Amino acid sequence: MTKDSLFLKTLKGEQSLSTPTWFMRQAGRYLPEYRAIRAEAGSFTDLCYNPGFATEVTLQPIRRYDMDAAILFADILLIPEAMGMDLSFVAGEGPRLKPVVSAENVTELTVERVRNHLSPVFETLSRLSAELDPSKALIGFAGAPWTVATYMLAGQGTKDPSANRQFIYNHPKAFAELIEKLVDATTDYLLAQVEAGAEAIQLFDSWSAGLPQKLFEQACLEPTAEIARRLKKDHPDIPIIAFPKGAGPLYTLYTKVDAFDGLSIDTGLPWAWALENISPYKTVQGGLDPLLVVKGGEEMAEAARMLRDTFKDVPYIFNLGHGFVPHTPPEHVADLMTIIREKE
Repeated sequence: MTKDSLFLKTLKGEQSLSTPTWFMRQAGRYLPEYRAIRAEAGSFTDLCYNPGFATEVTLQPIRRYDMDAAILFADILLIPEAMGMDLSFVAGEGPRLKPVVSAENVTELTVERVRNHLSPVFETLSRLSAELDPSKALIGFAGAPWTVATYMLAGQGTKDPSANRQFIYNHPKAFAELIEKLVDATTDYLLAQVEAGAEAIQLFDSWSAGLPQKLFEQACLEPTAEIARRLKKDHPDIPIIAFPKGAGPLYTLYTKVDAFDGLSIDTGLPWAWALENISPYKTVQGGLDPLLVVKGGEEMAEAARMLRDTFKDVPYIFNLGHGFVPHTPPEHVADLMTIIREKE
């Protein structure tokens, strides 16, 4: 554990007079210094695979805003690329994966090349570990198997998960094999991240909403819990945060998994409900609507104070209910940091 890391202590269940803070997508397109590096790097994947550039953009928001933790700059779809799929990013449209995974070609995906293919990511973590102030924690991350699988099955992001649900029903053996490979690949990826210097891990299940409970447990909860258990087996002290975005009351299933130390709550989960149903078991993180940071002003300030005060008597990490959007004014982020750190 990083010496004097407020973030890590809170994630481990210690309460403090101060509220540790970091933000999802805290490095990104809303920062002019990021856009400059992005233009120099070339493609988005070139940025992810260049340890010098990736280290720089990870550190940019820490220098500007003095958050309590830095999160590795990478992308959740580096895993399917490492498993043999072609990854590209189309301007204005998002990621594309080829070939689209089918019941017939699941067997062609390989786990063995993950560590070698993603070695630049581990180099980035090593550099960050050396450069970060000891008071700042270093967060590694990966996409949870279901969320990564949704991109692999559709070839791109999709707001309608019905085709992916149908794949589970129609091809249960192929789906089980896909998830098993993703669990293996993601575990290996995260183990290497910890070995390279990551001090905490977050698993993003950004597309977990809308599944019936049985499918949710099969596709989201169980694979993510298995990854966490395997990580804890080799690194029992590494704290792990789960983020099952849109899970609603199914968040409570995660409170029963010993391998999770924290749960990040999304924009739609009521804060009082999270205080009652999650805080007794895990450290809560998140909850602020990122669009309020776009708006700024008193409306943002009031919500931020209310969120902070809701969890004032329990371990809590301030964050958003999802990531910053590209049109977030940087000065509003500075205002938000001032509000969070004002004397309570």
